[in-house]
This record gives sequence, structure tokens and C-alpha cells, in this order.
Amino acid sequence: MIKNTPLADRARPRDFSEIVGQSHLFGQNGILRKMVDRGVIPSMIFFGPPGCGKTTAASIIAERCGKTLYKLNATTASLSDVRDVAKDTGTMLGVGGVLLYLDEIQYFNKKQQQSLLEYLEDGRITLIASTTENPYYYIYDALLSRCSVFEFKHVRAEDIETRLRAVAGREYPDALISDGAFRLLADAGAGDVRRSLTMLEVALGAADTDENGKLAVGEELVDDLTSSVSQGNFDRDGDVHYDLLSCLQKSIRGSDPSAAVFYLARLLEGGDLISPCRRLMVIASEDIGAAYPMASVIVKACVDSARELGLPEARIPLANAAVMLATAPKSNSAYKAFDAAAAEIHAGKGTEIPLHLRSPKFKGYKYPHDYPGHWVAQQYLPDDLRDMIFYEYGENKTEQTAKAYWEKIKEGKG
Repeated sequence: MIKNTPLADRARPRDFSEIVGQSHLFGQNGILRKMVDRGVIPSMIFFGPPGCGKTTAASIIAERCGKTLYKLNATTASLSDVRDVAKDTGTMLGVGGVLLYLDEIQYFNKKQQQSLLEYLEDGRITLIASTTENPYYYIYDALLSRCSVFEFKHVRAEDIETRLRAVAGREYPDALISDGAFRLLADAGAGDVRRSLTMLEVALGAADTDENGKLAVGEELVDDLTSSVSQGNFDRDGDVHYDLLSCLQKSIRGSDPSAAVFYLARLLEGGDLISPCRRLMVIASEDIGAAYPMASVIVKACVDSARELGLPEARIPLANAAVMLATAPKSNSAYKAFDAAAAEIHAGKGTEIPLHLRSPKFKGYKYPHDYPGHWVAQQYLPDDLRDMIFYEYGENKTEQTAKAYWEKIKEGKG
């Protein structure tokens, strides 16, 4: 083995049994393992976070099925690279078939993705494409329909620790690595086995030797090497980021304060302050709305405090905002009313504004403050929408109180 080869590459699994964290795919009853054992190798798309085994799995599959493996990365590859691979299908290199592993396929545009179709349809190439993004957003339907999609999961810390121990025992049999150090390294990987292996290699490179001349890695050393900001597979421009924001909003909408605080912590620990601030302000109006109108005011105050304080102190007002929103009564009546009104506008209705609502030169407008209860019956909507009801009172206490008040006024009992 080349000395300078990174540990993560030297330790790459050679068999399905060595892949950790993907038992649903490669365990004894894993679907992909059974397919490969039976010689069923369709074109596939591997979808999942970095460092979870996608590239490794493709290599093992190619070896198990006797196909020649070609690897391309869509960030740098071109159509000519794909054509070069296709040319080899008619040579000795193509005996047994060709498996093309195309990493980061989301970076191929529509034309590039469509160029793959002819090779898949005539069987010259078996494609395994991988992506960290949602394939149903980034891969075109024509290609999706010809591939089976398999999702790779984040690897649990305990599974990463198992792999670290196995690799360390084989690659560094004389090193003394404490149990606490293994746990810290596994946790710091945040679901990425490769990241943990890289940190293990760095820790061993920085380790001192004990009185017996053996490398010693303890918790203090690992802690010094671990970034104070947890990455957590946090990609500010990718699906993971938007998934976390979605989870934050859905947890608040579902009135689960514990989950809301957890997803807020994931975002803040990833170093992002602006996105959760903006999302919390949206939630205050979208999901709490008229049920507790002060929510938006409180959240704005918390967000202003957070931006003034900066991280890490910003977590305090934002946690208060998240808990308040999650435990507040919920209503989406206001924005549903807006969407209903907008739908009528898009349908071309309501273009003629009632004359009495226009400038003062038009007669007929009744000034509500001149009437009992500061209300008088008159038409406000355009003629073609005059009977439309866009806003429906929510069932919460605040809106029901408002409903009762206006029913009383409009019935002349005010």
C-alpha cells in the first residue's frame, strides 16, 4: 500500500459485511445485497449524505458482478468522457460489461443526463449515479424512470465507532486509543465515516508516544482537534440545510417544542444564524397568525436580539422564540384567505373596483365611524366577487372572540 494513501481510502470496505450503517441495503437481508447475490444489477441512483458508503458500494458491486468499473465526477466530467467509456464496451475492457459510477450527478444538466439514456437502453453501460441531493428534484424524469433509487442513511455514531475500532486495530495495532477518544471521533463525524477516519489519522499523526514508545490518543487530544462548530452534514446551499429548516417549521407547526429546539440547535451549531431567524419570523405569521397576533412581535424582538448578540449567545433568544411558537395556539386562516383571494385575481376576476370606494368625488361611500359600533353594511368587493368569503375564522380563542364580537356588532346588538 502506498504510504501516502489517506487512511479513509486504505480502510475502504472490500465487502458488504464491512459497510456500516446501511443494513437496510447491505445487511444479511438487505435489498441491494440480495439483488447482487442473484445477479440482478439494474442502473441505480444512490442518494444520501457524504461519507455513508455510496462510492464504496459501487466498487463492491462492480467487483461482485465482474464488470469493469469506471468512475467519473459530474463536476468535472463531460459528454466526451461518457463517450470514451462507451467506446470501451466493444473492447476487451468491456468483457463482462461496464459499470459507470457517476458521482454528483446533479451537476449534469438536462442534455448531459439525457445523453446517458442511449447507453442504458441498449445495455452497453450499467449506471450507478450518486448524489447528496434529492434525486427527484435534480434528476430528470426520463433518467429516473430507467433507474432504481436507493437511499443511504446517516451512519450512527455507534456504527462509526465500530468501524474506527476495526480499522485502528488493523492499521495501527500498536496504538493506544482510549474508549473516550473513539467515542469523540465517532460523534465528531456527524454521520460521515470518512470524516471520522480522517480525524483518526490526524489524531494519530499528532499523538505523543508513551514510555513504551506507543502512540497514545486520548480524549483531550481529540477534543483539541475537533472543531467547536459541529458540521453535522450541514450544507448551507444543499438539501440538508433546507430539510433542517423544513423540520424546524413542521415541528413548531406540530406543537412539539422539543423537536423545534433540536432542529434550531442543528442549524445554529452548523453556524447559520440568518436562515433560522428568517424562518422563525415566517412561522410566526404563517402558522400562529391570528391565533396569537403578538407572536410576530415577540419573534421580531428575539430575532433582533439574536442578530445583535451573535452566536453563541443568539441561541438564547431564538430558543425562547422557538418554544413560544411551538406552544402557542395555531392558525393559518389569514394566509389561506390571501391565497384564496390571489387565486381569484389570477383567474382574472375583481378588476372593477366598486365606484363608492374610489376617490372622494364618487358618492355613496358610508363612513363606518359615523355608525353605531363603527360598522355599517356596504359592499367592498368587486361585483363579480361580492359574495365571496375569503377569510374564515379559526377555531382558536382569539379568532372566536373576534368572531363573536363582530357577529354582535353586525346584528345590531353592540
